[in-house]
Amino acid sequence: MTQLFHLQECSSTNDEISKFLLYENSDFIGLSTYNQTKGRGQYGNTWAAAAGKNVAYTLAVKAQSFVLSDFIFNYYTAVIIRDFLANLTDHDVKIKWPNDMILKNKKIVGILIEKKKINQHNYFIIGAGFNVMQDKFEEISHAGSLLTTTGKVFDLDDFVLNLHEFLSEKLKNIPSEQDIIDKFNLNLFRKDEISVFEIEKERQNGIIRNADEKGELWIELERDGLKPFYHKEIKLLY
Repeated sequence: MTQLFHLQECSSTNDEISKFLLYENSDFIGLSTYNQTKGRGQYGNTWAAAAGKNVAYTLAVKAQSFVLSDFIFNYYTAVIIRDFLANLTDHDVKIKWPNDMILKNKKIVGILIEKKKINQHNYFIIGAGFNVMQDKFEEISHAGSLLTTTGKVFDLDDFVLNLHEFLSEKLKNIPSEQDIIDKFNLNLFRKDEISVFEIEKERQNGIIRNADEKGELWIELERDGLKPFYHKEIKLLY
């Protein structure tokens, strides 16, 4: 039962979605708002967005429907959100490991996926904050929006409806695990390019080589050679 709900304002769509999972067959339930007051990012980060200009969206799907590991599920979610944005903008959108969307070197989307038990069912709670029509980001130099990166104006209602339909359809048709990993790596931000990283407060040049099935990012470092990292163990400085 696919449904899409909207709130004028809420603290966090990931937190509020449980109120809409009322029935035994509640699945593919979406919730959006254009004014999220306490958005959360991955690993405890916060996600702040200008009211009325951006989209906070959450999709709840029953975990039992998927045989993928949590890491691969996260990869696939990133891939299909990337595909939606690439189709919408007709631009090359990249995935900044593990969960951000980059367009023209600007972060336009952050993703937070949680696993929760609600009404005796385990759900993947897929939350994403989309910078759509915001035109100023003050001191956040790495952030942008669909408006600032493409110059195009988007209707938020149409955006959410199309997003919900696209993600719901793609999550009902899962490719193989290897196809997901390949597609993720194909669109990995700064893959095979020399970049600057911060590791334990020290800077070092390196090259992103690939992300693996365990959720690790393999980076060939100038001094330390090829090594795997989990999120928060290393920071990409560009």
